[in-house]
Amino acid sequence: MNPETSPHRASPRHRRPAALAAVALITIGAGAALAGCNGGSGGGADADSSAQQQKAGKKVLWMGDSIAGAEAPPLEAALQASGQRFKDASSDGGGTVVEGDKMAGSIAQTTWQDLKKNLASFRPDVIAYQLTSYDWGTPAQQRASYEKLAKTAQDAGAELDIVSAPPFKIDDFYKKYEGAIKSAPKAAKEVADKSGGKVHFLDTTPLWGTDPAGKQAQRSPDGIHSCQQGSAAFAKWFTEQLGKQDGFTPAAPEKWAKGSWTGSKRYVPLKCS
Repeated sequence: MNPETSPHRASPRHRRPAALAAVALITIGAGAALAGCNGGSGGGADADSSAQQQKAGKKVLWMGDSIAGAEAPPLEAALQASGQRFKDASSDGGGTVVEGDKMAGSIAQTTWQDLKKNLASFRPDVIAYQLTSYDWGTPAQQRASYEKLAKTAQDAGAELDIVSAPPFKIDDFYKKYEGAIKSAPKAAKEVADKSGGKVHFLDTTPLWGTDPAGKQAQRSPDGIHSCQQGSAAFAKWFTEQLGKQDGFTPAAPEKWAKGSWTGSKRYVPLKCS
């Protein structure tokens, strides 16, 4: 595994500047990144509506690698504030479901085992899988793996959302897998298009753009993960997409953006300012 792609364990430290920046990003217009997302309403529900949502809230299982892991803290806060339930099943240095080459296949075996356990214990209504930086395999292997995930979700009575990954720096570690990284979104979309509406492919390009070095991508100094600001922008966007699909009103960012998640230890090794 590439140790640079997985946050190291460290003592949590509350970073107020980053927290305030995250709030500014998503509450003062959010700039071009959010303006082009075609998202739903960001307005909050009143107390009665929130209570009703809490009773009927969906259980969302979040899957992916450490990129998804960095997005998980505000996503949990945003979904819970919107009356939904959340479990982070992302995996640092892994998380792929693609049974491709030897290394990816080994990672995928662990992911499938963990998914089986989470289906039994958490019983999600929604499985949200963000394409990982380890979805290595041929397009045929990728399609087969995403189809397997779709069938697993259907058998468990859950809807499946496959989310494209943000653009990230292709360093020396990823260079030989660049073709697979580029083909994964196309393979996932093909599976969704042929699913008869049972699988949703959520393209994050309107949010992140395509240039990992661009301002819109909101990458941390490592060029791969997102800091609090970018993760909060994703949480707002994704919660809006789920709200459209599942009929709930996303909570206003003011209700969750200043939460304790801003001090998550996940952001410490990313050198977020």
